[in-house]
Amino acid sequence: MSTPSDRRGGSDPGLLVLISLAAEPRHGHAILLDIERFAGRRLGPGTLYGAIERLEQDGLIEPLGGDDRRRPYRLTADGRAYLSARVRTMAELTRVAEARLP
Repeated sequence: MSTPSDRRGGSDPGLLVLISLAAEPRHGHAILLDIERFAGRRLGPGTLYGAIERLEQDGLIEPLGGDDRRRPYRLTADGRAYLSARVRTMAELTRVAEARLP
């Protein structure tokens, strides 16, 4: 049976990037590998860099110094606060869903 996450490809790529960067600054390839390890999801480069661009525009992550090929990114204070709020919301939704399942 196909589930909604099977059809949509899983979690939001931006959220996955934020979770990866919560551990430590990483460059794009390291983010891809980390997401694959903790989420079992392989993002394509276009998906990853599109998410990185949006997160940077929103002020949730920022680039660190580095060469053009391996530019590391880190969470900003706003990014850490945003991720924390998302985690609390997901935990509450999980609690409600678990209580409603037989």
